[in-house]
Amino acid sequence: MLDDSEPHAPQMAGGAATLLGSADYKSSHHAGVSRATSIPRPLGKIANQKPRATALHRGFAPSEPAARRLSRLPTHLEPLVSYAPETRRRRTFAIISHPDAGKTTLTEKLLLFSGAIQIAGAVKGRKASRHATSDWMEIEKQRGISVASSVMQMAYRDHVVNLLDTPGHKDFSEDTYRVLTAVDSALMVIDAANGVESQTRRLIEVCRQRDTPIITFVNKMDREVRDPLDIMDEVERELGMPCCPITWPVGQGKSFGGIINLRTKSMTVFQPGSEKRPQDFETIPLSDADNLRARFGQAFDDALESMELAVGASAEWDHDAFLKGKLTPVFFGSGVNNFGVMEVLDAVVDMSPPPGPRVAYTEVNRNREEKIIQPEDESFSGVVFKVQANMDANHRDRIAFVRVASGKYTPGMRMKVQRTAKELRPTSVVTFMSQRREAVDEAYAGDIIGFTTHGGVQLGDTITDGPNLQFTGLPFFAPEMFMTVVLKNPLRTKQLQQGLMQLGEEGAIQVFKPDAGGNMLLGAVGQLQFEVVQHRLKAEYDCDVRLEACQYTGARWITADTPAELREFETAYPLRMAHDAADTLAYLCTSPYDVRLAQERFPKIHFHPLREHAGLALQINT
Repeated sequence: MLDDSEPHAPQMAGGAATLLGSADYKSSHHAGVSRATSIPRPLGKIANQKPRATALHRGFAPSEPAARRLSRLPTHLEPLVSYAPETRRRRTFAIISHPDAGKTTLTEKLLLFSGAIQIAGAVKGRKASRHATSDWMEIEKQRGISVASSVMQMAYRDHVVNLLDTPGHKDFSEDTYRVLTAVDSALMVIDAANGVESQTRRLIEVCRQRDTPIITFVNKMDREVRDPLDIMDEVERELGMPCCPITWPVGQGKSFGGIINLRTKSMTVFQPGSEKRPQDFETIPLSDADNLRARFGQAFDDALESMELAVGASAEWDHDAFLKGKLTPVFFGSGVNNFGVMEVLDAVVDMSPPPGPRVAYTEVNRNREEKIIQPEDESFSGVVFKVQANMDANHRDRIAFVRVASGKYTPGMRMKVQRTAKELRPTSVVTFMSQRREAVDEAYAGDIIGFTTHGGVQLGDTITDGPNLQFTGLPFFAPEMFMTVVLKNPLRTKQLQQGLMQLGEEGAIQVFKPDAGGNMLLGAVGQLQFEVVQHRLKAEYDCDVRLEACQYTGARWITADTPAELREFETAYPLRMAHDAADTLAYLCTSPYDVRLAQERFPKIHFHPLREHAGLALQINT
């Protein structure tokens, strides 16, 4: 790790993106503001009137007096159309876990039970004839792992559920971090044999920073696993929050008999088989205890005893505490056998929150002002949390994944990218079932939609239908490993530059161009990122490259209080300067002591281990 003893200062010069220290990655996701309640709409003449066009509708920021006049409007002149009924039907959540805990398999089963897909693909690696719906890249199918976040939308019980499947491998944690900025809750999958593992701990910390509600699913109960009480105790320690069991297992491994639902006071009997549907499982009320004892013997009595201990030692269910990220409900089951999955899907709908307010920033007379954006607001706004190139190999397209924050999207509406102030004209706007897409007729706050573009949109961009807004909270971490890209065929240089630019913009890898010239540098958090990029350059851009070790071991983005100080630093370290895909200046390091020595020599230069790419160069006091 590199030394970051210098306190971070506001950006003044040196980059197009906002830079901040690691302590600044706090939630801008949910503001501590209660959602506005619906107010009955007036009838009569007002209902037939069209709102007068204002500067906001024309795509310009209002003058300050106009803003004050708007704020004084009486409540009965609010927008005549209320989006609250639609936004309250939305549930947007991510599935997080350590690798091989069964996350992608559980994703498949949730889609299966909601009716979104008819048959689930088994994640069996290279020779599998079917693959997980959420694993769409060729390398994912070959290795049987997820290396990119997938977005899937499904309808269930009159709700619209947006599910994001994330990579479990630590080398792709940056993609998962960014996904967690776009969701309202998280489903944490734990392997019952291994408990809470290292990668899960890192993701839990991000959820806690954002106060994201977490539902816990303890998977693989049909195998020889740890005692449920031990798992509960570990979850409480690792999450730093109390657990509340909702279901409880009867037996484990070969003697796994089923789960007891503490809410319905009944037991669902386990039957192995990946083709089972919820209606295929037998349910017996706990009041029929003699029958249950006759069938499951001592395992049933042991389960009742441990369940009573767990309930006595656990917190009572408190929905408000759950919504504040202070309590997690715990479910048990076996994803591969479709067992216990329906209870989780119902919990997502019944427990998880609908879209909430978000903090945005606007500039008024060159001053940065905080603004609370409600999901029911009339104006459309959204933030790009992911860019994916070449989801369709036949079209070489680029999809910008946008989390809708407010308002309603309709086809043909005029939108603007706030970073560039340019109009966004996507060739198509789609909703997702992993790689399969469907055209969007309408989308509301909480929905994830994809804009098909040929450039002009980057990670962190805010898109609106007019208002001057900027959402923040999308992190880029300083890479800890570097490799030099060497092209085997020099005639493919143009394709290599295009591939690296697009892969860098989507966040698959961090690309640095040395100011002094020479080969491009790739920066990553983990080794597997390099392998995936090398594979994708060959498969998607027909660029056969060789990755070679280089002298650099880290990087820090740099800013200075004045342009003159920045030029002086660049002159002193010409061979250490590089620009990343967002054209932000960085200082390349060869040892952990480089930053400390450079700070001592140039105390007015600020080194940043975390870059906030929010599109605009907004000042942040750090």
